[in-house]
Amino acid sequence: MHTSVPVRAQAFLDRLPQAQRERLAYIDFRLYFLGELRRADVADRFGTGPAAATRDIAQYRDLAPNHLELDNSDKVYRPTEQFVPMFDHAPQRVLTALSRGFGEGLGEELRPMVRCEFPVALAVPEMSILAPVTRAIHRGKALHLAYTSVESGRTEREIVPIALVNNGSRWHVRAYDRRRNGFRDFVLTRMENPVLLEDSPVLAKEGVDQDVQWNRIIELELVPHPKHPRPELVMMDYGMHDGVLRVRVRAANAGYMLRRWTIDCSPDHSLEGIEYALWLTDPLALYGASNAHLAPGYVDPKGAGKNKPITAM
Repeated sequence: MHTSVPVRAQAFLDRLPQAQRERLAYIDFRLYFLGELRRADVADRFGTGPAAATRDIAQYRDLAPNHLELDNSDKVYRPTEQFVPMFDHAPQRVLTALSRGFGEGLGEELRPMVRCEFPVALAVPEMSILAPVTRAIHRGKALHLAYTSVESGRTEREIVPIALVNNGSRWHVRAYDRRRNGFRDFVLTRMENPVLLEDSPVLAKEGVDQDVQWNRIIELELVPHPKHPRPELVMMDYGMHDGVLRVRVRAANAGYMLRRWTIDCSPDHSLEGIEYALWLTDPLALYGASNAHLAPGYVDPKGAGKNKPITAM
């Protein structure tokens, strides 16, 4: 809940059922980000009748009487100049709702709430592949599938998926590979015919708590690249209030993240180009990360993997 909400109102909100809090949060969202609210907005979103929507709006007004007013010309509620959101709206969820809809739409239909544009996804997994993978993660089961990799070509595998990962350009699954006896990343679009192995017990060594790279959290300090012509813009772009962006990332994902954001990880910030807006102040923080070689400019302090080509499984 937002810190500006009066203590009495916040205590009341905390006691409400989850469904009712969600309806009030939706009212708050529309006022804050769209600047208007109709009774039909609430009724349509939650499948309630007009009378129930009216009660929800009335309850919101009771909690924050000075935050909205009715525009009688078109029967629309609008935020007042005194409006302050009653809920903390997570940025990623807000942007997803505005660009793809707040749970509206079926199938491939997207109903953005404001005009927007986002990158076209060039690599999207088939739902017939994704569904068995997510069922295996949720139920703690192993999968049998065919997998094609750069190094091994097409092979039959048994894997124990532990998590989905989006590295910014594609989706993959983190899983224990019974063929290679270790945890690996498997690209969803390279899988064929995944089948749950209902009667194959998952061993202790195959569980998520045994994946060292997944459980190790690396703390990275990023600063404007010393060669960037306008470091003050970099600080604005990344919300650096003290000139430093501190990021926590799993060791298993660190290389992907640093490559996705083209962060110079060379020890002497030697990479050239305006695309390198950020520099990793301590490349040694990546030492031991399995995919550190993906990070732009990274040099293994022991020379292992030096000049290693970037490949995918």
